[in-house]
Amino acid sequence: MKTIQERIILLEKALFRRDDICSSEGGISSFPALFHTPYLVSGVGIVVCVQGSFVFALSHRVMRASAGETLFIPEGAEFQVMEESPDLEVHFLLYQVEPIRDILGNQVVSMYLYSQLVPEPCYVWQTGEEDELLRYMMQLDATLLQNDTFRQYEQKLLLLALTHRLCSLYNRKLVNNQNAVGHRNEVFLKLISLIEQYYMHERGVEFYADKLCLSPKYLSVICKSICGYTVKDLVSKSIIRKSISLLKNTQKNIQEIADIFNFPNASFFGTFFKKQMGMSPGQYRKNIISR
Repeated sequence: MKTIQERIILLEKALFRRDDICSSEGGISSFPALFHTPYLVSGVGIVVCVQGSFVFALSHRVMRASAGETLFIPEGAEFQVMEESPDLEVHFLLYQVEPIRDILGNQVVSMYLYSQLVPEPCYVWQTGEEDELLRYMMQLDATLLQNDTFRQYEQKLLLLALTHRLCSLYNRKLVNNQNAVGHRNEVFLKLISLIEQYYMHERGVEFYADKLCLSPKYLSVICKSICGYTVKDLVSKSIIRKSISLLKNTQKNIQEIADIFNFPNASFFGTFFKKQMGMSPGQYRKNIISR
């Protein structure tokens, strides 16, 4: 059993190495010294405050987190701890999204969108699911202690489950703050949800515009202005993500994958994939196998 001080030291080393998963592996009474100066976060961070409180700056905004609240640190944010109460107990987790990005859907965008779309973004709140988040963190901690052939698969599944739980929390927060989000951003969030639902069958902007009772041109302008991508781009990214997952994790041939996405034939799918990825689906699969 590691002491609290040992866990703090191990966490700081993992953060310094920028490991895929950096965990406090239980409650800690203070943050690693690395966080006492501005630290650029690479990955998604979760801090559950069990006891006491701490003051922090997140991308130059000073806030406080208290017992019973959860702090969400978005990817690319600058995080600094400025003050800690003497009775502090927090559980900390920072993980990289990249290892599971190929099987994440567009709904995950909502985690980033909330911090960008509302006038006064909220990074700290009492979710009501702190115990569930701690349970996920403890299960992930258990995989860090193992070293067998199934560990990576278990970690990936747990990270997927945790990420979608976070998405659910963020989506509920967005729903409860529709007035703050604004009409254009609300339309965009609905578009993201529709793409997630229909991307395997519908690729045209006209379909999504019709579902939203908007003109294709107006929807395209909204989408481009908010995220920098067209509707077609977002649909294509979803198809590529799912395609990569199928190529990596199944034995389906190229024609079968093409059929899943309603491409006329394997050649059409291969051309689409190569345009997006710079190589054919077959070449991509060979590269994955040879690693």
